[in-house]
Amino acid sequence: MYILKIEHSFDSSHFLKGYDGKCSNIHGHRWKIEVEVQAANLINGGQLDGMVEDFGVLKKDLKKMIDFYDHSLIIEKDSLRALTLKCLMEDGFKIITLNFRPTAENFSKFFFSKVKELGYCPRKVTVYETPNNSATYMED
Repeated sequence: MYILKIEHSFDSSHFLKGYDGKCSNIHGHRWKIEVEVQAANLINGGQLDGMVEDFGVLKKDLKKMIDFYDHSLIIEKDSLRALTLKCLMEDGFKIITLNFRPTAENFSKFFFSKVKELGYCPRKVTVYETPNNSATYMED
């Protein structure tokens, strides 16, 4: 099995509603996303001969996917009062609402699915919340 690994990062804030601790407050992270894609065989022929994928194309696709979340407040649906959310949006803040709690664990599965939707064969996706804390998702 051949495996390519790339990474990209973005800055955003989030909070965990209902969490008993500091993470219940809005706080920021420099999220680092590591993506591994795999293939049993290399491409045979053409300009991609001997490759799994073109690193440049893979990096461009990941960057486009990840940059959407950069410099935003990422929230779980219904985790803010409607008036609070309305005021933040009226003041021009970039708010991204997800249908899941924005944890590193959930993000790893979320980005795994996104990579798969792009047509790649992901092996695993690791999401670093801090340089020392990460969560990985991979399918059996």
